Amino acid sequence: MAEIVLIAKGSYRNMAIVAAEFFDIPWLTKDRVRERVEVEGFEHCVEALKKKRGLLMIASHFGNWELQAIAFSLLFQPLLFLYRPLDNLFLDRLVTSVRSSTGNRPLAKEKAMRQMLRTIKANGIVGLLIDQNWSLQEGVFVDFFGRPACTSDGLARLALHTAAPVIPAFMVRQESGKYRLVIREAVELVNTGEQEKDVMVNTQNFTRIIEEMIRKYPDQWFWVHQRWKTQSPHRTEKA
Repeated sequence: MAEIVLIAKGSYRNMAIVAAEFFDIPWLTKDRVRERVEVEGFEHCVEALKKKRGLLMIASHFGNWELQAIAFSLLFQPLLFLYRPLDNLFLDRLVTSVRSSTGNRPLAKEKAMRQMLRTIKANGIVGLLIDQNWSLQEGVFVDFFGRPACTSDGLARLALHTAAPVIPAFMVRQESGKYRLVIREAVELVNTGEQEKDVMVNTQNFTRIIEEMIRKYPDQWFWVHQRWKTQSPHRTEKA
């Protein structure tokens, strides 16, 4: 119980830091980012883009995910990333303007497939946050911390359709208050030709990578989100 309380406090602290640092984003420059962020693994992105198939980046609400996108755009190149528009139009416009201030292109998830395919075809980068709950009609159930979690299958379908390399990235906060942007090697894609099965297996593999990072730094994940809100109909019937 004590560990749970400690993680919960850390998670709320992390959210407060993300919010406080968010409004500093429009004034960030390449030099300022380099003072705050140590990068590990940019070579994986370079090698991936040499294949001329674009790049799909696994992202999550971990560490400072807002700074992660900004740092990537300033130190490497801008990217296209999906997001869910806020209900408040004024706040949505404000947040979107900040997120796009360094060249990134926020894209509402509704009817986003065509733009994502265009970006991939142009050897661009598409970032997708796949660590939140999705509706029963939009996702597939995979294991996440021992519980079935409805997860977006869009990343797996895009990867299978385009053969674009899939690379995980995380912005890890250090004890000093600075950050380490960890970019991993491309994930080996499972492609047996059985599409629905391959979508499920790859989505599980992507989710496992996120889980592994959260286990290392549990207080840096967005635990307040109702990750397991959507319930499997099979599980409901069994219950």
